[in-house]
Amino acid sequence: MLDILILNKQSIESIYKTICEYHEKYLKQFGVKLPKLYDASGKFTKDALVLVYLTYDYPKTRIVLKEELTRFVRSYYPETNDVQQARYLGAQSGWWIIAGSRDNIVLNIKRGSYQLYTLEQPYPSFKKGHRISDTDDWDEIKAKYNYRCATCGSQEGKPHFHWPATKTVLQKSHMDPNKPLASGNIIP
Repeated sequence: MLDILILNKQSIESIYKTICEYHEKYLKQFGVKLPKLYDASGKFTKDALVLVYLTYDYPKTRIVLKEELTRFVRSYYPETNDVQQARYLGAQSGWWIIAGSRDNIVLNIKRGSYQLYTLEQPYPSFKKGHRISDTDDWDEIKAKYNYRCATCGSQEGKPHFHWPATKTVLQKSHMDPNKPLASGNIIP
C-alpha cells in the first residue's frame, strides 16, 4: 500500500474529468450526485478530492486507509480532523465505494479502509431521487428510503448488516451533519 499519493492540480483535474465522463455515461441516470471540483472560493472540494483519490488508476483501484485519505485531504485542508466523505459519497451520493467491514459483498477489505468498486454502477442500495427535499414526517421519510438506513442499507426490523445478531432500528440522522436535524435534512 502506498503511503500517500502525490497528486498535483493537473492530475486531480484529469482524474476528475474521467469521473465526469463515467458519471455522464453510466451514473447520472440513477441520480448519483457528482461533487463539484471547486468551491466558490476556487479551492478543491473535499468530496471531489476523496473521489479523485479513490479513482486513481481506474479501473485498477486500490484499497485506501481512512488515515491515508485524511492525510491527502489535509494537504489541501490542514484543519481537517477526520475525513468522512468516502462513506457519504458511497451510500448517500450513490458512488459504489466499499467500506471495510461494511456491505462487503463484492470485496473483502479491512475495517477503516475504502475502495472504489466501479464507476459504471451506483451503490447497490442507492435509489434515484431518494433524498427528501422538504418534509419532517418520519414515517414518510422511512418509506421513501424503503425502510433502510441511508448509510449502510440495513432494513428496519431485519438483521443489521454490521451486527447480524441485532435487529435494525432506524433513527433520525442528518443528511448534512453541518446543518441541524430539521425538515429537509433528516435521513434514516
